[in-house]
Amino acid sequence: MRIGASIVLIALGAILAFALAPGLIPFIDQMLVGYILMAVGVLGLIVSIIMAFSAHRHTVVEHGPDTVT
Repeated sequence: MRIGASIVLIALGAILAFALAPGLIPFIDQMLVGYILMAVGVLGLIVSIIMAFSAHRHTVVEHGPDTVT
């Protein structure tokens, strides 16, 4: 999951949890679904940021020319 997808999940979860009237979607606890989506979005955002920073770390090893006498 990338950073943009994580932000979309957080926004969608916030809309379900806080902006819609309770009971608008029958047979679904939309507040719980909203909280779950926000939690998954925050977790995905944290993982994405950690992976983005760790991807830039790499080691370059230079070997000198082999000389045979």
